[in-house]
Amino acid sequence: MNPLHLDDVYDYVEHNISIFHQKRIQSLDDLKLHKILKRKNPYLFKAKYFNTAEQIIKALVDAHISSNEETIFGDWLEGLAIFINQKVYGGWKSGIQGIDLEFDKEGIRYIVNIKSGPNWGNSSQIAKMKEDFKNAKKRLRTSNSKLHIIAVNGCCYGRDSKPDKGDYFKFCGQAFWEFISGNRQLYTDIIQPLGHKAKEKNEEFLRSYAQMINRFTLQFVQEFCTEEGEINWEKLVRFNSAIVKF
Repeated sequence: MNPLHLDDVYDYVEHNISIFHQKRIQSLDDLKLHKILKRKNPYLFKAKYFNTAEQIIKALVDAHISSNEETIFGDWLEGLAIFINQKVYGGWKSGIQGIDLEFDKEGIRYIVNIKSGPNWGNSSQIAKMKEDFKNAKKRLRTSNSKLHIIAVNGCCYGRDSKPDKGDYFKFCGQAFWEFISGNRQLYTDIIQPLGHKAKEKNEEFLRSYAQMINRFTLQFVQEFCTEEGEINWEKLVRFNSAIVKF
């Protein structure tokens, strides 16, 4: 075990946080109105008494941003966790399916599946993770039958009061960051550098967001509104749900 130098963590964050912001903006640039209209429930918009094109567009884009940012930032935090663990325990990005991080500590090989928060999956997704853990253990023991392996589901934020799940452990928030680094306060230490150039980058994102709202609103009015400016709900529902003949 090597001591964790927080300056290394701060340097990593400051040099890599721009990747998160770039991907946020890129996700907007790649978005297409027809694509998100086909994914969302038009009946819900009517039930919520949406009467303007902008109301619908903002609801569509905001829902996309919310789910997409969670994924993008979760992937970014995974990279940070692996970097920190490499510094302390010499861990590495795993090449085994379903495993994000491997490292050795006190004679134990830890295999870690990293998620953003604790409520990340349904029963089938959790069953898939457990199967991935099982397969990873088999693969690792092929070359070393005496290898002591412990599987861990690590979550970057949140809590879990019962970490021992039988087949694996689940460490969340403070417990996760301490597990990969040996530093009990790391979970609060990393919050400050995450704000590096956040104001500047967010202003750039908001410019792209405003342009998209205006562009999509104009396109929606042209395609799904009457000449009088009312939403043509029948046309919108047909676009979303009508049977397509091949």
